[in-house]
Amino acid sequence: MGGESMTRTAPQGGGTGTAPAGGRLGQRLSGLAVALGLVLFLGGFAWGALVYRPYTVPTSSMTPTIDAGDRVLAQRVDGDEVRRGDVVVFEDKTWVTDAKVVKRVVAVGGDTVSCCTDGKLTVNGKQIDEPYLPEGSLAEIKNFGTVTVPEGRLFLLGDERQGSLDSTAHLTDAAKGTVARTAVSARVDAVVWPWKGTLKRPSGFETLGALSQPGPLRTIELLVAAGAVLVLGGGAYGPIAGRLHRSRARTARPEAAGAR
Repeated sequence: MGGESMTRTAPQGGGTGTAPAGGRLGQRLSGLAVALGLVLFLGGFAWGALVYRPYTVPTSSMTPTIDAGDRVLAQRVDGDEVRRGDVVVFEDKTWVTDAKVVKRVVAVGGDTVSCCTDGKLTVNGKQIDEPYLPEGSLAEIKNFGTVTVPEGRLFLLGDERQGSLDSTAHLTDAAKGTVARTAVSARVDAVVWPWKGTLKRPSGFETLGALSQPGPLRTIELLVAAGAVLVLGGGAYGPIAGRLHRSRARTARPEAAGAR
């Protein structure tokens, strides 16, 4: 019988080629990654919705920290949690009717506050460094006498002192320009549109007592980002593994069969 030669292609992966691309373990891991990613992604957004409120600041009284029209995220807090240096959202009908106001707390109950000493705000006899003020501006365009803040109340100023209708504009009120802690509904944590990030810590007030701790915004951002990576990575595994499988099959070298 005459010799006959033929070629056959070596099977890939030792099987018939009907197994899922990437193997069962890879498919299971990719599915687990997608599921975990969805939990982190959606959980991060849900946590953020529970903890934060979005606000649009309509005026420039907090420039340059917050410009007119900026969108901020403010953490829901109880008024008792507010500390010196915090930028807070509050509502006081003696200031504005049926509208939220955003200002910076510079003194709390029991503090004495006055301005200005060498161009600086003075709280409890200490001059306060305020790097968040517009460059070259004074702590206040007009001097005001010493105010003792009643317990349970706050003294607030805008960062743009020249145009801010803050506590100094209400010094003749019965409360001497102060606002009740209970009027505060949230503490601004970040400017998100246009993106400016989290607010810098008001370190000038550290000598007077503890500052507020940052909210969980960074942790929430990490959860959302990690979730997105897992969902995209897990979802892409199948198509990528399939493409690699087909590419290897096309480039497989033919295997010579023995003569028979």
